[in-house]
Amino acid sequence: MNRALPVVRLRVPTDEDAVAWHRVFDDPDVMEFQGGRPAELSVYEELTARQRRHDAERGFCLWTMLDESGRVVGFTGAQPWEREWGPTGEIEIGWRLGREHWGRGYVTAAARTTLERLRAAGLTSVVAMVDARNTRSIAVTERLGMRLAETFVTPVSRREGHCYRLEL
Repeated sequence: MNRALPVVRLRVPTDEDAVAWHRVFDDPDVMEFQGGRPAELSVYEELTARQRRHDAERGFCLWTMLDESGRVVGFTGAQPWEREWGPTGEIEIGWRLGREHWGRGYVTAAARTTLERLRAAGLTSVVAMVDARNTRSIAVTERLGMRLAETFVTPVSRREGHCYRLEL
């Protein structure tokens, strides 16, 4: 049985969202697959500024995710994969959600909206790069209809990862 997904709203990140992201993601469980430690505020200040540039230049970015009450719960969206390994130059869809909001369907709802926006922007495909141990994110890729395209080992952490693909 499918449950109804929650209402989420996406917006281009603001300067204030850097502080909100820092607060919402200040949890080792949230950061488990992003190095394991919460990031400094300056990381989110740079990230939100970069996302505003992406949106202005490309029409998409990692958008701030808001719940029904307008509270920041995370982000979702897309940006170019800029590392020298993996699907360099392709567009990666991604998400991060505050721990207290896990298991409620926020990421799936927001990622579906992201896919609609990416189609409208003229993209023809996306990838999702996921740590092979991240069962929650793997489940989201499957709900989005993405298919496992490649297995890899990350160059720095030497962890197994998965590259999922979706034709839009």
